[in-house]
Amino acid sequence: MSESIDHFLNYLRDSPTPYHAVANIAETLETSGYSRLHESDSWPKLTTGKYYLTRNDSSLIAFNLSQSPAAEGFRLIGAHTDSPCLKIKPNAIAINNGYAKFGVEVYGGVLLNPWFDRDLALAGRVTVQTKAGAIDNFLINIDQPIAFIPSLAIHLDREANENRSINKQKHLPAVICRTPKPTDKDGQNFETLLKKWLKQQYPELSPVKILAFELSLYDHQPPRLVGLNREFIASARLDNLLSCYAAVAALLNSNNRSNQVIALNDHEEVGSASTSGAHGSLLYSVLSRICAGNESLQRAISRSMLISADNAHGVHPNYPEVHEPAHQPLINNGPVIKINNNQRYATNSETASVFKAVCDDNKIPYQVIVVRSDMGCGSTIGPITATRLGVRTVDVGVPQLGMHSIRELAGAKDVEYLATALKGFFEMKRWPFHGASTAVSRSSMEGMKPSQ
Repeated sequence: MSESIDHFLNYLRDSPTPYHAVANIAETLETSGYSRLHESDSWPKLTTGKYYLTRNDSSLIAFNLSQSPAAEGFRLIGAHTDSPCLKIKPNAIAINNGYAKFGVEVYGGVLLNPWFDRDLALAGRVTVQTKAGAIDNFLINIDQPIAFIPSLAIHLDREANENRSINKQKHLPAVICRTPKPTDKDGQNFETLLKKWLKQQYPELSPVKILAFELSLYDHQPPRLVGLNREFIASARLDNLLSCYAAVAALLNSNNRSNQVIALNDHEEVGSASTSGAHGSLLYSVLSRICAGNESLQRAISRSMLISADNAHGVHPNYPEVHEPAHQPLINNGPVIKINNNQRYATNSETASVFKAVCDDNKIPYQVIVVRSDMGCGSTIGPITATRLGVRTVDVGVPQLGMHSIRELAGAKDVEYLATALKGFFEMKRWPFHGASTAVSRSSMEGMKPSQ
């Protein structure tokens, strides 16, 4: 387990943005025998084999086919590659009061306070035009602390510990350097900085014109095992790179006796409504092309099931009152089945039972969560994908603390538990969806005769 956790920590460290997370997974798939497909190409008839493709460099689908999808269905695992963060504005640098600062836009439901007083690095995608006129994308990772968002001293805000509010426009710009004069912009042209960083990371690259970029700040502190017994993982982006990692591990380590699919979408944290989000066409398009016909696709979907894997709220020992009293998941006690009868999660009794059976078969503990009846419930790609495809779905995830913080906390054992459960799902022998529904009921209409 120690070796796998070290590998996971390295993956977190090397994946500061969805672009890097997908690039790292793609590289792993390539070395594991998966062939890359492109949506713009004509695909061969896909009967068996291992394939993957990406969209927007930030979403990825990989699949391992071994049987007829129409006859056997798909076993799908979904997760998301994005995390709440601070993204750099197009006109990146503002200078005032003797300092140069990055202007930032909040992405997703960020827990803002922890972003103050941190060593911040920068990463993302830069789009350029070459001398020949071609437009191309390059990933960069400025893996050094180049920015800092300082708190206001308590001497200047005596109510800071009781009543401090954060203005996203005024208080979040990140300091990057001093300037000799408040109006001196020498050396602070962001295009010049980007060209320098591109040259450092791509020495062979000829001079280019910077057209646009999608860059994010991230915590430069690396992921670590923490706690007296080193049983916790402290890191950024545990929500939801932990699930992505477990899905890939399950795909690479399971047998090939079923049709296995992982779908890792971007933009979940802002509603999934994009070309690369779960609301988009990517997964439906891929499954349609695999099945080569609508009837075959619908037959396959009727025999399929999706596990939507996204971290869950573990019970907070300092705030137990915000959790439902009878459903309080603990870190390192196994994956959590998420239930919400208002369909914020897509779990139903049938899909929950399948996941429980998988856990029982593989000797994995599991837990169940519902939110308090007087509180709102978040959601996942589960209900979105279930609606888009019509596929039966269960929402699960490992429990964590500090969700949407710049540094979150999860359990080292739970990474292994989730990966093993997902692998067990791919390998499940008693697949329950080969035929018609097995539901049995006694109708109140039984015995009635048609009218004469």
